Amino acid sequence: MKKRLVISGIVTGLALSLLAPSHAQQPARSVPASQAKIDFKATRDIKVISSAGARALVDACSAWAEQNKQIVAIAILDWGGNLIESHAMEGAPMNAIDTALLKAKSALRWRRPTSETNKMVRSGENLAPTFMNDFPQPGALPLVVNGQVIGAMGVSGADGEKCAQAAIDAVFNGQATSSAR
Repeated sequence: MKKRLVISGIVTGLALSLLAPSHAQQPARSVPASQAKIDFKATRDIKVISSAGARALVDACSAWAEQNKQIVAIAILDWGGNLIESHAMEGAPMNAIDTALLKAKSALRWRRPTSETNKMVRSGENLAPTFMNDFPQPGALPLVVNGQVIGAMGVSGADGEKCAQAAIDAVFNGQATSSAR
C-alpha cells in the first residue's frame, strides 16, 4: 500500500508539473508603446522622378542625339524599377527599347553606370551581373539626387551614357549625379 501511495504521489506530482508552465515557457512581457523608446523611423521620405521629369530626360537625350547625328532609344525607370517613360527615335532597331530597358534595370540594380559594371564583369572582378539576368553593357546611368537613387536612364545606341549624362545635366541643372557612391 505504501508503495502504491508513493507511486501515486510521484505520478500526481509529474502531472501537476506538466500542467504548470515553467518560467522559461511564459511569454515575454511587452513594454507598453508609450513607455518604449523609439530608436527608429517608421517611415522615410523618398524622392521619385516625376512623369514630367522622365519626359524631359527623354526629350533632352533625343535632342542631344539629333545634334550629334545619332539614333537612340531611351528608357526611364523610377527608383522601384517601374518603367516611367520610353522613346525610340525614327530608325531605331526593333530591339532598341528592350535594350535600353535592360541597361536601365542594370544601372538601377548596381547603382552605377553600366560601363563600370561592364568593366567589373570583363575583368572577372564580379560576374554576378551575368547570372542575375542583368545587361551590363555601356549605355545606362542611375539617377541620383542628394545621394538617393531616384531611378535610372538607359540608352540604346551610339554614345548612350554621353546622351544620358547630357540629359541629366540639362534637366537637373547639376542637382543630380550618375553615381550613388
